[in-house]
Amino acid sequence: MMKQMNRVLIDVKPRSYQAVIGGGILAECGEEIESALGRRPSRVFVITVPPVKKHWASPVSAALKKSGLDCEVLEFADGENNKTMRTAETLINRLVKAGADRHSVVLALGGGVAGDVAGFVASIYMRGIDCVQVPTSFLAQVDAAIGGKTGVNLSAGKNLIGTFHQPRLVLIDPEVLTTLPEREFRSGLYEALKCGVIRDPKIFEFMEQKREKVLSRDPASLEWLIAECVRVKAKVVAADEFESDERRILNFGHTIGHALEAETSYKQFLHGEAVAWGMVGAAMIAAAMQKSDGDTAKRIIGTVLAYAPLPKVQSRAKNVIKRLRSDKKTTNGKVHFVLPRQIGEVEIVNDVPDRAVHQAVEEIRYLSQL
Repeated sequence: MMKQMNRVLIDVKPRSYQAVIGGGILAECGEEIESALGRRPSRVFVITVPPVKKHWASPVSAALKKSGLDCEVLEFADGENNKTMRTAETLINRLVKAGADRHSVVLALGGGVAGDVAGFVASIYMRGIDCVQVPTSFLAQVDAAIGGKTGVNLSAGKNLIGTFHQPRLVLIDPEVLTTLPEREFRSGLYEALKCGVIRDPKIFEFMEQKREKVLSRDPASLEWLIAECVRVKAKVVAADEFESDERRILNFGHTIGHALEAETSYKQFLHGEAVAWGMVGAAMIAAAMQKSDGDTAKRIIGTVLAYAPLPKVQSRAKNVIKRLRSDKKTTNGKVHFVLPRQIGEVEIVNDVPDRAVHQAVEEIRYLSQL
């Protein structure tokens, strides 16, 4: 008997799917997978990374076996620097040797790196097999696991190779956050804050006013926050599955953030930390271009900085601007920025002058030293 869980529909064509959110859902993952697929998979391949495998691979494997499902755990080294074509090829060769067929399922168990790589592998193995996302970081639970974006990095930039491959199911268990290191947990909170800025003021206000409860990982607060963020992501993805228009608002903070990650070879910042500085920069640019008022920028910057001590920004503005030119969000040489107009509303802008970006990055550098 499945427990009553919070279920959010991601309504994409030709086949919608659910994100199921609730404490203890991992124990029911086998039943949930069979229900979502409407069939019994030939095998389930759990793709994960060592820190996650240590805590959660055994409970997931036990739950799958309880449902009579055959499973095998495949792991790869954690970190953005291992999110590569070489890693994907190695995993695919292991699938071949293990006899994975078109009726097999890839279960992505981990944070954004594991989800992106496992999803990418599922999307290209035998021209695409089913994938289930089981995110174990807060960032992945509120953002990366929803919407079907997969990818690996090149030295020239983040996620320059990838696919859109919607999962058949997303299982979100807030209980897994108990083993998440503090820095990674706080890093993920910025993606939730992003949801508040781009679409839902009540998420932003909740994080602004309930900081202590959020940081203490209060179960009820986290479950509410995750579910509301998933609803935001689900609505945006359903309206624009392939990021041709509205879905680009999800890139708020990511333009400068991705450039900072690439400039530091993905070694200095966690993804959410880079996005946090990117949100600060976008708020500064919006105020400088009079896209929003100074109070909006102050609220965004103040709330970002209240949630964690962020790593220092050492990169020079000219180098960040150079990185922006090779970002996949750049079209015909024009960099697209998502700028806040007010809390809950943003605008996609492609005419941001270099001097505004330069000034914002230099201000970020100064702020990070304080």
